[in-house]
Amino acid sequence: MFDLPPDHQGIKDEAARLADSLRPIAARADEADRVDADVAAALRESGLCGLTVPLRHGGRHERVDPLAVTVARESLCAVSAHLDSLFALQGIGGHALAVSGNEALAAEWLPRVARLDAIAGLALTEPDAGSDLKNIGTRVRAKGGELVVSGHKTFISNGADADFFTVLCREDEGHSLVLVPAGLPGVTVRPSPQIMAPHVLGDIEFADVAVPESHRLSAPGGGFAPVLATLSTFRVSVAGAAVGLAQAALDEAVRHTREREQFGRPLIGIGAVGQMLALSWTEIEMARSLTYRAAWQAGRDARAALHLSSMAKVGATETAGRVVDRSVQAMGRFGLVRGSVIERLYRTARPMRVYEGGTEVILDSLAKTLAKGEA
Repeated sequence: MFDLPPDHQGIKDEAARLADSLRPIAARADEADRVDADVAAALRESGLCGLTVPLRHGGRHERVDPLAVTVARESLCAVSAHLDSLFALQGIGGHALAVSGNEALAAEWLPRVARLDAIAGLALTEPDAGSDLKNIGTRVRAKGGELVVSGHKTFISNGADADFFTVLCREDEGHSLVLVPAGLPGVTVRPSPQIMAPHVLGDIEFADVAVPESHRLSAPGGGFAPVLATLSTFRVSVAGAAVGLAQAALDEAVRHTREREQFGRPLIGIGAVGQMLALSWTEIEMARSLTYRAAWQAGRDARAALHLSSMAKVGATETAGRVVDRSVQAMGRFGLVRGSVIERLYRTARPMRVYEGGTEVILDSLAKTLAKGEA
């Protein structure tokens, strides 16, 4: 696939129009540690969150289409990381409902997720368990027809504003996934330490929180299946966001170096500067091609395409890091100005190589696939 199908190009353009309408407040929104009301209102009105939910529960497609989500994120993250995150996390936080087989819970929550009337959160990370999710300490136990959840989650995206959490817990010798509404007694949300690119984060305490037995999103001990389904569907969309960010950084550097003159000519005409930007352009196109291919394959069989999605995530986020660094270098002192567009993109790019699978963790997994002869 070398060109986007017309319907996917239309989604990319639709997301770009939304992002452009929010450009005047993007800098403010990207510094927020709570959901920006204006961004949420615009995203809600756009209906784009319907891309994160299946058709039967108010979404746009019969199944969530990874390519549609990916190209939307490419357009959104080019302008505002806050907008991109709010959109993407509706899918990341809610997808377990769509694949769990718990149709009653899905019918209760997913139409609200699609309309952005409810904000979703996926609660995995703990103080002593980041990439090593099998080491989580949060527990769930069945008691008198209820499930009782106890534990501590940290650095949870949307944590401060989520209406519900899908919570990975230890249960006996296995792991289970449980839905916990945010407003229940025993649920306490505190701010997480803020990161270099501000984000809506929260630390969540579950102090013997009781939910009905019907709030299971997996069979007892089967919690990793819906988590893996979420990862398989949405990991590649991080690559889309990274491509959009890298393109925005290159555009900013090209604009500056075409307008600014030194030594009697535009900066871009000075060999080393132009060559840096040409290399960035090349790498972006390579990352975009792999990302689109991986997302297309994920739409056919997300689990079978996880190796491609993982490669795209690593390739695009590492590319974004190099591109923003070169862009800052090409812009000289103007690339270092705090509060500038390029400075915001620089800070936003760095966490992408850590969240939703750190580069080294993903490469280690891919290396094991190679060692097994399964490539």
